[in-house]
Amino acid sequence: MSKKLIACVAFMAFLAGVAWAVAEANARVSESQPPAKKTATGMTVISVEDMDCPSCAKRVVGKVKEVSGVANAEADVKTSQLKVTAREGSRPSPKAKWEAVEKAGFKPTKLEGPAGNFTAKPSE
Repeated sequence: MSKKLIACVAFMAFLAGVAWAVAEANARVSESQPPAKKTATGMTVISVEDMDCPSCAKRVVGKVKEVSGVANAEADVKTSQLKVTAREGSRPSPKAKWEAVEKAGFKPTKLEGPAGNFTAKPSE
């Protein structure tokens, strides 16, 4: 065999060895890391105009928790957002959640959830 051919075969063998070592290292790293945390599929985020104090947030949370199918609601007054979690196997109505915020005396400006994104009161 010519020296060029031997050098080429040796280089290809080297590259195959490097590829195998990288694949093994990646497999070990992925096994040692916990699976990525998934976003809750039943989570809805509602932006609420002027919800900027704890007592306001408490009033909104209370009304939203009354909606059928809602498991939990948490307010963040810094971002004026409400995070609403559905009960397992339930799909609370976007319209009902929107109206609950209105019943608390506030104006929802955006609702993002499994049923879609809304900037006006949903029809359902």
